[in-house]
Amino acid sequence: MLETPQHGDAPVVQVDIVSDVMCPWCIVGYKQLEQALGMVGVGAYVRWHPFELNPAMPPEGQNLTEHITEKYGSTAEQSAQNRAHLERVGQDLGFVFNFSPDSRIVNSFAAHQLLGWAQKQGLQHPLKLALFSAHFTEGKDVSDIPTLLDCAETVGLDRTAAEEMLTSQSMAEETRAHQQFWTERGVSGVPSMVFDGRYMLTGAQGAETYAQMLRKVLSEKEAA
Repeated sequence: MLETPQHGDAPVVQVDIVSDVMCPWCIVGYKQLEQALGMVGVGAYVRWHPFELNPAMPPEGQNLTEHITEKYGSTAEQSAQNRAHLERVGQDLGFVFNFSPDSRIVNSFAAHQLLGWAQKQGLQHPLKLALFSAHFTEGKDVSDIPTLLDCAETVGLDRTAAEEMLTSQSMAEETRAHQQFWTERGVSGVPSMVFDGRYMLTGAQGAETYAQMLRKVLSEKEAA
């Protein structure tokens, strides 16, 4: 899908983003990419690819503060400081993080299956953004099937067909293979953005860094 901003006959750069809906820095990185597109005056063909930060996360999920403490050894105070920082970063980028003591990490495999299915129908990108908002802004459980179906319906996907796919797990094998594809290519952290199928940047690198990469890709295309 072509992502804004669009500038008439402006060139378009393909950007593949390996990401997890559970990752706050993935939506931060994307919003920074949006800024970079505006700075350079170029469009982007954005494709999202699956990565699970916590593939063994149980169905009931885990309290976010508890999870961060167990996984990274952060204290509750450090976790709170990190959340406050993310909220400020999000505010600057036009995205709202609403963290609370009850915020949870959940299993994202069903969401990834839904995203893969949505890509085949040209609605993956709006669905991804809807899932980010549902999880981080609205505090919804995006491992919950009705919640996933609400998000799907919101962006124009057929609710009944989406439910059939999720219930049957018809996208499970393809999603696992897609995850393995990126793992085998060295992706161990997200967001990982691949520009023009050639250059990878990992982590939320900032609008200026993304703008530099976009200019590099464009100059090479012009020289070819």
